[in-house]
Amino acid sequence: MAERGCLIAFEGIEGAGKSTQIRRVAAVLSARSVAVVETREPGGTAVGTEVRRILMQLSETPPTPLAELLLYLADRAQHVAQVIAPAIASGQVVLTDRFSASTIAYQGYARRLDLAMVTRLDAIARQGVAPALTVLLDCPVEMGLQRARGDDRFHREEQEFHERVRAGFLSLAREDWDRYCVIDATAPPEEIERQAVAAVMQCLNPR
Repeated sequence: MAERGCLIAFEGIEGAGKSTQIRRVAAVLSARSVAVVETREPGGTAVGTEVRRILMQLSETPPTPLAELLLYLADRAQHVAQVIAPAIASGQVVLTDRFSASTIAYQGYARRLDLAMVTRLDAIARQGVAPALTVLLDCPVEMGLQRARGDDRFHREEQEFHERVRAGFLSLAREDWDRYCVIDATAPPEEIERQAVAAVMQCLNPR
């Protein structure tokens, strides 16, 4: 296996199964002697944990869409500098639960902020770091929301909001197909794992 670090992002709507599949894929890679870092956004650093608390808490005065965007990007800037970039530089494979695609899907498509602005600000925050592969776990919104656990601001959004998120993810995948692996998240977990592992191994060992 090529000894090189890279970033692989797992994306999807609420309840798509990202956390479960990251754990499964990480276990397979570790068994194959691949150095793996599991992380998430927001919350992959101490700063990110505080940002996550602000973003997820129910409040009578939630952040405006623009403030929400900037909070996510502050988390990303810290996450890239403190966790992701150093891990990649040391040859590790970073598996992250959400990255740039989530920002574009949620704050761009779903919150309806200007997509060009969101993309430009995200590029500043990530400082040239980008996923070598994005694994998009796709399922109907109704199913995802039934699976999802939690009572934060996003779980309480209307179904139409989450439909826009899903449409945003699928649009991003169509625009950058070579760097995306879209998996039917209604399949059994073992089948999803098989496809995700195959995509990750192909990314790590291109032929």
